[in-house]
Amino acid sequence: MSHVDDLPIHVFVLIDAFGWEIAQRLGFLSDELPYRAPLKTVLGYSSGAIPTMLTGRSPAEHGHWNLFYYDPEGSPFRWLRRFRDVPNWFLNHRVTRKVLKELGRRVLGLGPLFDCAVSPRLLPYFNWVEKRNIFEPHGIRGAASIFDRLAVAGVPYRAYSYHDSDDVEILSRARQDIEAGTATLFFLYLSEVDAFLHHHVEDDGPLKEKFAVYETGLRTLLAAARQRDPGAGFTLFSDHGMAPVRRHHDLARDIEALGLRVPDDYLAVYDSTMARFWFFSPEARPPIVERLGSLSCGRVLADDERQALGICFADRRYGDLVFLLDPGWLVSSSDFNTRGWMPAGMHGYHPDDPHSDAIFLSNQEPPVPMRTIADAYVCMAHAAGLLEPTPRAPRS
Repeated sequence: MSHVDDLPIHVFVLIDAFGWEIAQRLGFLSDELPYRAPLKTVLGYSSGAIPTMLTGRSPAEHGHWNLFYYDPEGSPFRWLRRFRDVPNWFLNHRVTRKVLKELGRRVLGLGPLFDCAVSPRLLPYFNWVEKRNIFEPHGIRGAASIFDRLAVAGVPYRAYSYHDSDDVEILSRARQDIEAGTATLFFLYLSEVDAFLHHHVEDDGPLKEKFAVYETGLRTLLAAARQRDPGAGFTLFSDHGMAPVRRHHDLARDIEALGLRVPDDYLAVYDSTMARFWFFSPEARPPIVERLGSLSCGRVLADDERQALGICFADRRYGDLVFLLDPGWLVSSSDFNTRGWMPAGMHGYHPDDPHSDAIFLSNQEPPVPMRTIADAYVCMAHAAGLLEPTPRAPRS
């Protein structure tokens, strides 16, 4: 018998992009997981949201937000400046981008998610935030994660992610490990739902079919946990939801029409739902701000709002200015999306949009009221015996 056989079992499953609206529409595992709440996410994408869940901290505190950040001195591609005279048709060729992507992933240590999502000519000005596996100790650069805390405390745990398995294999391996009795806390990151929802966010038939498969796998996992511990805790989280896409706008075209120079006057990174700008000449900011202010598809975020959202960085490495699209709009000129990609769903809108809400679904009452994705950290730390619960107000 394993020395952990008599300890309580807790299983935490993070399902990427599985939003509250869809979970409620499907009644997902409602018979097994009666404690349910929508969670407000952070502005941005999984690259900022998941580190917030794993640390309980805002992006401004843990340092991870969007994948690219301004860092000309530390850029792993600063050597590309020697090729400034190479014509654009060659640098922007799909083969060149493919080579740079593989170089980043296999040689420069940028991790399996790295993609050449800005013009290769601009890569020397940027760094990539997620170089390490964030599901391991020391994976998040600015704050201790739940995995750091578990390792220090000696809590036996297992973590599974796309770094070594697909979703089906993760569920299978986790079930086998639960049955083997080698750990007490299990963390599963299931990433493939995100890609599915980008194409089928409003398609009820495919949605029901897809999530029926996940429901079956999760019921099997819960049964295995209960076999070891009848009182096993079982909790599902997500990092954000998914909003239907209704309209597109070519934001890069608007800015390029101003005739400003890149990179002498400004730099820009066009994500799927926002654009981030850095200004290097006094002539650049006023016309860009004026042009953005004339658009009906989004708005510039004021500094005080960025502060309230936890995305205001003192060194401005993630941008001097952020222009955020309204829910349902998509940046059609984003380098993060392949040419011609027309998703039915997207995330990365303002956290106040109901479609952005993440999920908390559990078979146990949470130790604190669940309001934001940062509360996921509290749940996991409490389950591992690392925190005492915050006293609850008496029920009236």
